[in-house]
Amino acid sequence: MLYADIVLPLAQPAYTFAVPDGTQVAEGQAVAVQFGPRKFYTGIVWRVHDRRPDFKRIKSIHRVLYDRPLLSERQRALWEWIASYYLCSVGEVMRCALPSLIKPSADSEEEFFKEAYRPRTERYVALADELRDRTRLNEVFEQLERRAPKQYEALLEIAAGTDETTDSSDLSGEIARRLLQADYAVLHALARKGYIRETEHPRTVERGEARFRLPELTPHQTAALDALRAQYAAGKGTALLHGITGSGKTEIYIHLIAETLAAGGDVLLLVPEIALTAQLIERMERIFGSRVTAYHSKLTPQRRTETYLQLNRSEGGEFVVGARSALFLPLHRLQLVIVDEEHDPSYKQSEPAPRYNGRDCAVMLSRLFGCRTLLGSATPSLESWLNARSGKYGFAELTERYGAARPPRIVVSDTLRAARRGERKGRFNAILLDKIHAVLERGEQAMLFQNRRGYSPYVTCTECGWTARCPHCNVTLTYHRVGERLVCHYCGHTEPVPAKCPSCKVTDVVPAGFGTEQIEQELAELFPQARVARLDRDNATSERAYNAIIADFAARRTDLLVGTQMITKGFDFGGVSLVGILNADNLLNNPDFRAAERAFQLMTQVAGRAGRRDDSGEVVIQTAEPGHPVIRQVAAGDYEAMARSQLADRKAFFYPPYARLTALTLRYRDLALLRRAAGALAERLRARFGRRLLGPMAPPVDRIRNEYLLGLLLKIENGASSARAREILREELQRFSAMPDFKNITILADVDPL
Repeated sequence: MLYADIVLPLAQPAYTFAVPDGTQVAEGQAVAVQFGPRKFYTGIVWRVHDRRPDFKRIKSIHRVLYDRPLLSERQRALWEWIASYYLCSVGEVMRCALPSLIKPSADSEEEFFKEAYRPRTERYVALADELRDRTRLNEVFEQLERRAPKQYEALLEIAAGTDETTDSSDLSGEIARRLLQADYAVLHALARKGYIRETEHPRTVERGEARFRLPELTPHQTAALDALRAQYAAGKGTALLHGITGSGKTEIYIHLIAETLAAGGDVLLLVPEIALTAQLIERMERIFGSRVTAYHSKLTPQRRTETYLQLNRSEGGEFVVGARSALFLPLHRLQLVIVDEEHDPSYKQSEPAPRYNGRDCAVMLSRLFGCRTLLGSATPSLESWLNARSGKYGFAELTERYGAARPPRIVVSDTLRAARRGERKGRFNAILLDKIHAVLERGEQAMLFQNRRGYSPYVTCTECGWTARCPHCNVTLTYHRVGERLVCHYCGHTEPVPAKCPSCKVTDVVPAGFGTEQIEQELAELFPQARVARLDRDNATSERAYNAIIADFAARRTDLLVGTQMITKGFDFGGVSLVGILNADNLLNNPDFRAAERAFQLMTQVAGRAGRRDDSGEVVIQTAEPGHPVIRQVAAGDYEAMARSQLADRKAFFYPPYARLTALTLRYRDLALLRRAAGALAERLRARFGRRLLGPMAPPVDRIRNEYLLGLLLKIENGASSARAREILREELQRFSAMPDFKNITILADVDPL
């Protein structure tokens, strides 16, 4: 009798099921099993063996799903590494790794198979058997040309299409209905007359030939590409490409991708957020055509499942562009992984588990496949920079902009000085207003960056100091002028703006601070002739809405674009000659050891949107601290100075990349019990880790959705075994969760938190 250890999409270990006699199962195969009294789940066979478990009653596998295993040995190794490194179960990895239709679950067998994936079919049309004779076909053409011109044109198109799918003497071929220009009613009329027949087949993806029109490289780019090739040949599995904004990193990606595809290998290109990099996908499709496969969370479950299964059947030569979830796709001949904008925090998943970093998992994926990894960025993470400079990674650099483009001129404008001199109107210093006016006069465009959405971060009473706060979270409510609502950006709670202060009942409440909505309104008032648009999470609520805003700006139907971090990523607009950073101080003044690094990255990235053609463009940074080291480093474009300064501070205080961090967050509705639990857990962990453990401490936002939060931070210095530390931590967390007093406390573990 054989048994199978099966992973279910639950935060549970693998469970053992019996393999029915005559059933063939392989490791990595998907199976349907009954778990508990009623529930049916999709599980993945992790191991097949002949050791009977100790319990009396063993359930059997209900049915084998799909005609081949869903996971290869290397994919299973990646899942196991993620579960081990990020302190979660393999079942939690399964939950986020596989498309939803591939892993249905239900309360009954009937419902389970009703929800299971069904291949999408496509309708094809072909000439009826009697019209395969050319004489008869010509007779029908003559009749339709006189009596039904539209049917004549449709039949002519079908005959021409089937002619192309076969040889010139055969009219038996089929053509996909979506490729025809004729509408459904015309085709239905032809079918009713018996002139065509319609059939259904599983939809397939046509692959173009491996002939690509590659962009020409400058001497500078050629040198960087040759350096990367030499380092890969010398055994460096991972390399960092550090290129200033607009230097043409994408051209180097394209040449490496073409080489890999021509050799029959698979390529994975990761981008931070698929919706924000539409321009990159369009560019790749212009070069690689149907070879490009997009994969991200905005695709329908049907499309994601089809993509997964098609790639699982592929024999190589695939090119996938996707967000971090594309790491889990079955690319069996993976030879190149590119992580574009590798510094971007969007690669880190925050909720739910596994809280993995896509960049780091890409490096591990490449090790498992024995392939190459390329990390690209104008502002690399300090971890990647140190790995490259220490020789662990290969390294190549691009210090010149592509073609005739030059780096933008950066001007630092002192907001306090402008206010004292009366040179400030609304949220704008006079120098920025003058430059916006000049841009509009020349018929060019400007982008304005403010890293807060909404109209104002909060509303307050000028008489008694009352501020509107969320009843479920310990945060102020953000004022949104559209709809006159106060909104919590943590739990989504909304309420109307009060007519009078609820505390003193004396005066009206007023907005304080400013967000993108307020900037949009002020621009419309200051420049009534300008066409102003806003791009943030509030108005880009769907991919269609987002694409419409971007398309209008790209087509120059918009003059001024205001936005949050969304405008910093992946854009190449030829008309933008000015970028304004409206409040650099809120980027710098965060209680986070990464604040300076993140501020430098964001300001440099958004500055890089200016002058990406012949003119260099200008950037105006508004700040109350013009002498701040990071502001000076951004103005000088001096990444190395920022890196050296920040790495010195990190080394002195044992922060990454000189230590590994694990953040533990305890969550519960009863604050007194939560404090007891956090104290007890801290005592246990301090007995094992000593001074490496910090806390308990309350985070800046210490209540969300009516649950209180307390945190612990574990710092494991370089040189100590982080793997052993995670093993000890996992053991202690399991013991603590089993304690009766604290079994209802939720504990979230975040390894390498951002």
